[in-house]
Amino acid sequence: MSRRKPASGGVAPASPAPRRQAVLSRFFQPAGSLKSTSSPTGAADQADSASSASSAPPASTVVPASAPPQAANTDRRKKRPAENAAPLKKKAKRVQERGGGGDSAVAESGDAEPKRCLRTRIASQSLEKLKEFCCDSALPQNRAQAEPRQGRFEVLPKCTDFEDISLQRAKNAVSSEDPKSKSNQKDSVSGPKSFQKPSDPRALNKRSKSVYTPLELQYLEVKQQHPDAVLCVECGYKYRFFGEDAEIAARELNIYCHLDHSFMTASIPTHRLFVHVRRLVAKGYKVGVVKQTETAALKAVGDSRSSPFARKLTALYTKSTLIGEDVSPLSKLDDGAVGVDEVTTDASAGYLLCICEDKDSAKGKRKGSVFIGVVAVQPATGELLLDAFQDTALRLELETRLCSLQLAELLLPERLSESTEALVRRAAASGLRDDRIRVERMDNVYFEYSHAFQVVTEFYTKDPVDVRGSQSFSGIINLEKPVICCLAAIIRYLKEFNLEKILSKPEHFWGSATHRKPTQTAPPRKVQMSAERLLSGVEALSASTRGSPTDGPCSKECARNFKQLSSEMELMTMNGTTLRNLEILQNQTDGKSKGSLLWVLDHTHTAFGRRLLRKWVTHPLLRLSEINARLCAVSEVLGSESSVFAQIESLLQKLPDMERGLGSIYHRKCSTQEFFLIVRTLCHLKSELQVLMPVVNSHVQSDLLRMIVLEIPELLSPVEHYLKILSEQAAKIGDKTELFKDLSDFPLIKKRKDEIQDVTAKIQTHLQEIRKILKNPSAQYVTVSGQEFMIEVKNSAVSCIPPDWVKVGSTKAVSRFHSPLVVESYRLLQQLREQLVLDCNAEWLRFLESFGEHYHSLCKAVRHLATIDCIFSLAKVAKQGDYCRPMVKEERKIIIKNGRHPVIDVLLGEQDQYVPNSTRLSVRMSVTAVDSSAGNRTPVF
Repeated sequence: MSRRKPASGGVAPASPAPRRQAVLSRFFQPAGSLKSTSSPTGAADQADSASSASSAPPASTVVPASAPPQAANTDRRKKRPAENAAPLKKKAKRVQERGGGGDSAVAESGDAEPKRCLRTRIASQSLEKLKEFCCDSALPQNRAQAEPRQGRFEVLPKCTDFEDISLQRAKNAVSSEDPKSKSNQKDSVSGPKSFQKPSDPRALNKRSKSVYTPLELQYLEVKQQHPDAVLCVECGYKYRFFGEDAEIAARELNIYCHLDHSFMTASIPTHRLFVHVRRLVAKGYKVGVVKQTETAALKAVGDSRSSPFARKLTALYTKSTLIGEDVSPLSKLDDGAVGVDEVTTDASAGYLLCICEDKDSAKGKRKGSVFIGVVAVQPATGELLLDAFQDTALRLELETRLCSLQLAELLLPERLSESTEALVRRAAASGLRDDRIRVERMDNVYFEYSHAFQVVTEFYTKDPVDVRGSQSFSGIINLEKPVICCLAAIIRYLKEFNLEKILSKPEHFWGSATHRKPTQTAPPRKVQMSAERLLSGVEALSASTRGSPTDGPCSKECARNFKQLSSEMELMTMNGTTLRNLEILQNQTDGKSKGSLLWVLDHTHTAFGRRLLRKWVTHPLLRLSEINARLCAVSEVLGSESSVFAQIESLLQKLPDMERGLGSIYHRKCSTQEFFLIVRTLCHLKSELQVLMPVVNSHVQSDLLRMIVLEIPELLSPVEHYLKILSEQAAKIGDKTELFKDLSDFPLIKKRKDEIQDVTAKIQTHLQEIRKILKNPSAQYVTVSGQEFMIEVKNSAVSCIPPDWVKVGSTKAVSRFHSPLVVESYRLLQQLREQLVLDCNAEWLRFLESFGEHYHSLCKAVRHLATIDCIFSLAKVAKQGDYCRPMVKEERKIIIKNGRHPVIDVLLGEQDQYVPNSTRLSVRMSVTAVDSSAGNRTPVF
């Protein structure tokens, strides 16, 4: 029990003993004992109470529940050195004099107990000062009692945060001098987490200056221009991510992310850039690559020698625009450390589709009906499709276009109708995470017709065009309004990636269906007839259609892929429901290709052949002549005994994706390795097919095959010239300075190399003077760690080195020097070498521009190769089972004897449980039966 004498002199009532608490140390007592001494006068009050009750323990101590802890504390105090006792007594007296001028004294009973109480009170006073500095926990009554003495503790003001004392003093001084300064002080504080010091100008300037490094400022500048892109910034031998981009890279790429200065950062090595960029793009991100645009030697003599290396955004990538040297898979196939699966994934094979609605042009003004225009472009292959159609509230026509194309990205305005938005959401969520369609939104202003017409006009009239080009341009501007709006939006979008060049020559893209009226999906009867032909293993249909005559300005040979997405004259368009129910492209079980019609028919060898076969399956032919020509080609491959087809098929094996490679070259985004691989492959095909031309003329009976094979060598004739110019060894390692063997067409490179040769000869001539100075006729230049033209001298002979020579490095045995002439000449040589690299890069782009003039003829040759590949694929299917060639006539009848479903027949395999069906279908009679043998339901018409 402890008693305390109040200030009035009365006796305080008895209170129960506090609960036992752990004592942290002899200076910091438990919290229960601190409540009685929460003011600076607590020690004096305890001294007064000690004079009346000396036998009781002081108020500031804790009465233990048992004696051993107290004895232990006493023993520890007795172990203190004796010489510390006298200063402790003097300190206690000074405390008593400050507290009350000797009004109360400490009772000393001759034992050590009063000394223990004195040390406790001193520790309590120190703790009180710390408490008032660190926390605001004093009770109101104690603060009232301590008011006369609180002035001496103004140097330790109370604060609620980790603010330094000088800052708090300044705040108190300002508040006591001028009441208006409080408002100024509040204005200077930007927030609870960014406290500033208004009274300290130096501190304010220190806070207000930039906290970012020069590299971070460069990143912020580029990020402000491209806020929606994940930026990879080149920093020496690695690429770095900053801020939120680093967190995204760490999450998606499974790499380490940490705080570095002002931003979170992560990094990847330079040689793995193409892998990580493709992984981020596959997950739906827009990725930008920021590279250094300055070199060390040229920067040292420039005006920006003291600033960091200049950097700028050199490339942007999304799912549909994954074209460039940084992500080119063809240039990485020779790298042994790179897996084939990492580089052969065709990530950019999908289309970029733009959709625009025109509600004012809707016919009938039915609820939910709308007039829609679409433009689809495949930048990797250069294919561009367009269409305009009337659609109902169910959006069946738009769904048909979405299902027939292999979409990678959708370019949409900010606002579309509810029905269209719902369809877009379903399409974007249909695939897996890495295969989902990426959706890009653009402001509605860019889809307004007035703005779009101006953009299209400026784009196609910036360069002078001939009569043929002007006719093509007049056909483009006469397209439907929503199509013009989509075309303008795609032009603006592709400019961001420097891929708009693929749209710049409309005379090469003109298709025979460009001027046709908006198309509709084929009627159900026509779809059923086409599906029956497909199920019989033939992509053909005998049907008569009516349409307006072709009025395009170009012949069919000049037509490229700028054509309508659906055509009533040439191809059939099956709606999305038909494609799903017939499982043309994927099965309905797990959405994969296995179990679909395309899975059965696809035996192609090349990537470009596989893409063409998909078009054949989704858009069957309608013209009888074209159907019979394709059937004759398949029959020719099946029945011919000549070895020419086997030789041609062997040429198609292990070919790279030349269609994508030519697109990369046309956009001037290819590497030297990729260019050399494509050109060498085309030259090899040309030479091999040229040898087979006599045999093809005499043995091939199919007009389609003979025409295709004979045209390819002529179309590939320009590539030989470009292959002769290149050095194979330099192309494979990517050395552009030694890439061109004949410099007659590159005078700038020749001039720069001559200057380098002159400087090098000057340095070599100077070696004779060095030998005379050193009196060493065998002295030679040495190169160590990239430093060239160094003279190596033993450390014992360093005294003979002239004083104006520059010491470059040394070891325990030798020292290496540069003479003054070598220093000057070597600096000039490095500048010329770096300038040569820049000149070679410029000439390389000009070289690609020259090659791009033959792009369309080379693409036509590649399409011929794709056609041959598809015909060989269909012939392989015909060899597998008891297939027969159908007889296609103008009569509208379908007669099938013992027909078998091609997909189910393959899936059942050797079980042979499928029952064949016979069909006889004419105009007057239509019977539908369902065969459910082996648990499989097959519709029979």
